[in-house]
Amino acid sequence: MAPKTIRATDMPSMTDADSITRIEPISGWVDLGLKELWEYRELLFFLTWRDIKVRYKQTILGFAWAVLQPLFTMVVFNVIFNRMAGIRSDGIPYPLFSFAALVPYYFFSNSLTQGANSLLASSAMIKKIYFPRLTVPIGAVLAGLVDFMLSFTVLLGMLAYYVFFQGFDPNLSLRVLWMIPLLLLLFCTSLGMGLWFSALNAQFRDVRYIVPFLAQALLFLSPIAYSIEEFPRQVQLLASINPITGVAEGFRWALLGADTAPEPMILISTAVALTLLISGAYYFRRMEKTVADVM
Repeated sequence: MAPKTIRATDMPSMTDADSITRIEPISGWVDLGLKELWEYRELLFFLTWRDIKVRYKQTILGFAWAVLQPLFTMVVFNVIFNRMAGIRSDGIPYPLFSFAALVPYYFFSNSLTQGANSLLASSAMIKKIYFPRLTVPIGAVLAGLVDFMLSFTVLLGMLAYYVFFQGFDPNLSLRVLWMIPLLLLLFCTSLGMGLWFSALNAQFRDVRYIVPFLAQALLFLSPIAYSIEEFPRQVQLLASINPITGVAEGFRWALLGADTAPEPMILISTAVALTLLISGAYYFRRMEKTVADVM
């Protein structure tokens, strides 16, 4: 069969506007590119799954680390703060009291650490191809949901043990429905901080030394080992600027029936979390045009 000859006139013209994709740097008021982010949702899923596999690749205990980390911290807090320092726990068994706050804290802490390092970890791919860079830190935060679900399951198991074998009455009622907005608040806080520090870490390498210190400091500055009721009312509202405060107290109130009414703290924490998320997304997009050059 004779080969078919293709003439130059049969080829699509590269001057046609429809055949040209132009990639230009962002200028002026940036667009968050949410439509483009949705178009790349399969890539986001791939990056999330990659982060999950990398986190536990060649580990002996695997996903058990997601549970052991808050459990060991809970044991230490129980010995130091409850038995030695006599910290009150609002009539709630102290292991439950502390673990209910450690579960959201460790999701936030791991999301902050993984999100801050996400751009540098994906630098080889970022330098070679174009895709919405927002998918990288978002994928790092979404990967932490697996750890959160595992540790949250343990929390529910602990709650069932104290209810059926220790006679603890959490008095749940309809307040348990507050867990949905509390989880959204936790995710917004984690993603907002992750976006800020991933962008900063790509430009300033010493940020990677600040992130672990900040995460460790928030463990003790947030009402995790103690109740916010230990402080005067004015200090409580000031502490609510830390979004983890509203989440930790909200988890205890919604799941364990704590007496602390978290509504004012949650309102302040929500305002701060949304500010972090929106400002972090815009700052990330502004930095996006130079990220491949500075890494």
